[in-house]
Amino acid sequence: MSSSTADAPTTLPSPAGAAASRLSLQCEPIAADTTAIRSLDWDRSRFDIEFGLRNGTTYNAFLVRGERTALVDTSHAKFRDTWIPLLEGLIEPTAIDHLIVSHTEPDHSGLIGDLIDRHPDIEIVGSKVAIQFLQDQVHRPFRSRAVKSGEELDLGVHPESGVGHRFSFLSAPNLHWPDTIFSFDHGTGLLYTCDAFGLHYCSDDLFDVDPGAIAPDFRFYYDCLMAPNARSVLQALKRMEGLPEITTIAVGHGPLLRDHLPLWVGDYRDWSGQRSAGEAYAAVCYISQYGFCDRLSQAIARGVGKASGQVQLVDLRATDAQELAALVGEASAVVVPTWPASPDADLQTAIGTLLAALHPKQWVGCYDAFGGNDEPIDTLAGQLRNLGQKWAFEPLRIRQVPGGADYQRCEEAGTDLGQLLTKAKTIAAMKAIDGDLDKALGRLSGGLYIVTARQDDEAGSRSGAMVASWVSQASFDPPGLTVAVAKDRAIEALMQVDDRFVLNVLREDNHQPLLRHFLRRFPPGADRFAGVSVLEGVAAGGPVLGDALAYLGCRVTQRMEGPDHWIIYAVVEEGNVADTTAATAVHHRKVGNHY
Repeated sequence: MSSSTADAPTTLPSPAGAAASRLSLQCEPIAADTTAIRSLDWDRSRFDIEFGLRNGTTYNAFLVRGERTALVDTSHAKFRDTWIPLLEGLIEPTAIDHLIVSHTEPDHSGLIGDLIDRHPDIEIVGSKVAIQFLQDQVHRPFRSRAVKSGEELDLGVHPESGVGHRFSFLSAPNLHWPDTIFSFDHGTGLLYTCDAFGLHYCSDDLFDVDPGAIAPDFRFYYDCLMAPNARSVLQALKRMEGLPEITTIAVGHGPLLRDHLPLWVGDYRDWSGQRSAGEAYAAVCYISQYGFCDRLSQAIARGVGKASGQVQLVDLRATDAQELAALVGEASAVVVPTWPASPDADLQTAIGTLLAALHPKQWVGCYDAFGGNDEPIDTLAGQLRNLGQKWAFEPLRIRQVPGGADYQRCEEAGTDLGQLLTKAKTIAAMKAIDGDLDKALGRLSGGLYIVTARQDDEAGSRSGAMVASWVSQASFDPPGLTVAVAKDRAIEALMQVDDRFVLNVLREDNHQPLLRHFLRRFPPGADRFAGVSVLEGVAAGGPVLGDALAYLGCRVTQRMEGPDHWIIYAVVEEGNVADTTAATAVHHRKVGNHY
């Protein structure tokens, strides 16, 4: 197998015993002297807590040969039995001079220890933070070189192709870990970005040949991982503008971006610009590689973003003191985790900087990191109360290894915080609309429905419900309908493409009790169905309300984004009517600028 000659991708089967999870490898040249090694995880259904994956995912690594050779990233440890032999078939590991570590999340660094065992003298190149993190991961001595923006690694000229491979590095902290770097090969125009610009999408297509197919996953990935760091995205885009022409973005997950590159970069610029507009933002703090801080903070930040609030994730361990003080001091809200009861000296200094930067005008919140030996959350909450802070939400107590319900509670708490941050803007928008127009819009009427959804997987159970009136049949064949869902609704996360939900039709003569129940403001994580008669197992998407007139079981097939709502198109797969003589409840509004 050669890195320089192949007409089609080389695909290797999954290791013995892993057939049920369908793991395979794809190896193909993508540019001069450059080979992509893609680990295809076809059936992975969840990635961290953010993603319910419908299309699996990939873990991409790259081999680049000049006069010397560099490997960019490795793969997930689950591919050890096939990935290492494939690499050894391409090149003797001792002939690899440098391993460029884009960042140290285990799905990209899971086989670094195996590589060091085969080649103890390999030089590992990464950010200073990445080198520190890697020392705690591999538990082996290794040669390393820390790099930052503006520094280079020259592999020299390949003797056969005559192409020189000179790498320039760009610091890209918080995309989405604090240790991330981008690497640009001047010889090929390839930019290696790891998580940034990626998507969880597994297919045999090496490149972005079908943008329509991958666009929903590209956007969902951005919303979950990159949106909470929109300011960092814009900084990375500015650094990219200083590079020569980029021919391909070689991402760490999904197809490589080449055929529609301006589309994807433009999307990142537009989305991040929208999310960074305005000055009020929440600083959601976490401690990298401690407990479940990474995932819990991401869930909170995602919730803030759903309410159109600005958010910035802040790593207490990796952010320097001056930047930490500025990010915390300038924030309108600050969320902090419980920290180790006996923090090391550097972390203790960061905690002191954090507390000193807080001021009474800010909203605050706190959450359990579940790190094993945390400072009690009540002690932390007491410190914050003594500083005179306003509480955005009650302390988020995590009493076991976090599951789906815990992450949903964190996301909902973030949404509550985001609504606090945007309250004045929301009121101003309501007042800005012309009065006559407002009244005219209010004459649009619709039925009354309760949308319910529930998902059960290895991360646990998550459920949601909301009142809906913006519902309309949208197609005959197949039978389909649209539902408008406000972006800050908790249930929106359960209505991604291919997710299922239930539309419960309320009846005219008895809808008030259900309406009052589901119009209540539920605290984060509350059971929406407590005290309500539900029929379980009737529909695939979620509970059917016992007092509903009818139900429709639906599957989401498309989502269209509006300014403050998602328009969900779903195919109706099942349904039934409880009383054919009853009428549907109707909602008549007086104004059109709020529900």
